[in-house]
Amino acid sequence: MTMRVYSGTDIGQRRRVNQDYVYASVDSVGNLPNLFVVADGMGGHNAGDYASSCAVHVLVDTIKEDANYSPVKILRHGIESANLKVLEEAGKSPDKKGMGTTIVAATIVGNYAYVANVGDSRLYVVHQGIRQITRDHSLVQEMVRLGELREEEAINHPDKNIITRALGAASSVEVDFFDFEIQPDAIVLMCSDGLSNMVTNEEIAKLLEQPGSLKEKGQALIRLANANGGKDNIAVVLIEPFTKEVKE
Repeated sequence: MTMRVYSGTDIGQRRRVNQDYVYASVDSVGNLPNLFVVADGMGGHNAGDYASSCAVHVLVDTIKEDANYSPVKILRHGIESANLKVLEEAGKSPDKKGMGTTIVAATIVGNYAYVANVGDSRLYVVHQGIRQITRDHSLVQEMVRLGELREEEAINHPDKNIITRALGAASSVEVDFFDFEIQPDAIVLMCSDGLSNMVTNEEIAKLLEQPGSLKEKGQALIRLANANGGKDNIAVVLIEPFTKEVKE
């Protein structure tokens, strides 16, 4: 069995800078058998793209040095280190003041995926439909969870982009963790809100269930997000954990 992966980002139709950053390794990173990350930076000028790339590089470097074997401990340590580094860098320069980034990171160990999340970048699993594994740390989703807003009202809410957690906001960061069993023919999708705000879950599921390579499907998702408005940068990581075909 071979794992297949596609990863890509796109600046979208409205932005001048791409603040999304992705990382995908089917090979081991430290004690993790593989590692996949999506980060969506925020901040003026070039601060957002610096925040996302800085966070991912620190995460990867920390994981490489981590002696733990627990995926959750390894991911937690890496994200906490990335948070402190982004906060430190933000304090060094007026241009970077207030910068931050979301992060969603995952590793697949055997038949299970372990996921860590801060912010509103997402991880889905597509298998006989689509299921969002992560929960957004956003103002609108908090309102939905509290029953103050219906799910359908959240889709076009004016405060949709306000997030309640990010790396670089404070010296400590609260990370959510999820794990789930992966079915043999499932596809895992990780993305920034530049995809999830522009393409419905139903559209994502329909596209990913079509025949074609992961690269074709990933590029089709990016094209669809742009066709639907492309209001933000778009980041996509697609993973087929179990396939007998050669990896792309």
